[in-house]
Amino acid sequence: MRIGLLTGGGDCPGLNGVIRAVVTEGVTRYGDEFVGFLDGWRGPLELDSVPLGLDDVAEILPLGGTILGTSRTNAGTPERVARIQANLAASGIEALIPIGGEDTLGAATALAQAGTRCVGVPKTIDNDLSGTDLTFGFTTAVEIATEAVDRLRTTSRSHHRVLVVEVMGRHAGWIALHVALAASAAAALIPEAPFGLEQMAERVRDLVRARRDAVVVVAEGAVPRSDAIAGETGAAVDEFGHVKVGGIAGFVAQRLEALAGVETRTVVLGHVQRGGVPTAFDRILTSRLGLAAITALHAGQSGVMVALRGERIETVPLEAATGTLKTVPPELLRRYAALFAAATD
Repeated sequence: MRIGLLTGGGDCPGLNGVIRAVVTEGVTRYGDEFVGFLDGWRGPLELDSVPLGLDDVAEILPLGGTILGTSRTNAGTPERVARIQANLAASGIEALIPIGGEDTLGAATALAQAGTRCVGVPKTIDNDLSGTDLTFGFTTAVEIATEAVDRLRTTSRSHHRVLVVEVMGRHAGWIALHVALAASAAAALIPEAPFGLEQMAERVRDLVRARRDAVVVVAEGAVPRSDAIAGETGAAVDEFGHVKVGGIAGFVAQRLEALAGVETRTVVLGHVQRGGVPTAFDRILTSRLGLAAITALHAGQSGVMVALRGERIETVPLEAATGTLKTVPPELLRRYAALFAAATD
């Protein structure tokens, strides 16, 4: 079989592990031929590709990023679906394995519905795709951010400062929650739970006075309750009064310093969270997912993605990943409330 591979959306530790497993298994077990489309969906749209053989993937497992490049090109429109199908037919491509998040797999869903054989592999450091218990890249991002917070705690304690650390998580707070738990932070602020600041200000003031560290972990998509921004002019808000995504750490730090009377600084970890080498867990998970994806194709499946369900890798409909985002349930915050200051006061 002649198979196309592509990686779309944000870069993520573990993408190369999937590529390696798919190509290695496909060539050695099934005699497949592989084409790597460059820069996400732009590749099949513009027929920009490279051949992928065993030598090309032999040493890429520990590498971060993706050897194929990536982009956020939207391929889900009817016109682009038709163009991709025509390009695939002209190139003799019989099936596609797209690796990506909600947008990438959404386009794969449209292609599968139009008749293209597709088996997707879910990817996002945010861990917010439904249909799978865990997405690769998440554990690596949590490890990187936890190490950063561990280092920042010593600075917070030494200088008697509050540090507000912004991590990724536009719509879901899985990274912020896990990092706050792993690093014993003072609080986790997440998109699922609009936060207040009065009680948190008391908490961090008490920590600083006790000569302890005071680190607050905030997801980039976290938003304050409406009463928490009443009368504020320094925060960028939209037409509905919601603080815009990104830069929320600055808003939190400004308000905490005013309310607690304690010097407060911000650290935005940004893209460092999704760069660099994947953890051992993610290397193993991506290898398992890649093997499952090529096996599913040869079993005649299409319109599905491979997913971690418990300890098993299974196939589920692509719509399971793109229909509803997997967010942090409120009861989970309540369950962990005793371990750090509650994110909702």
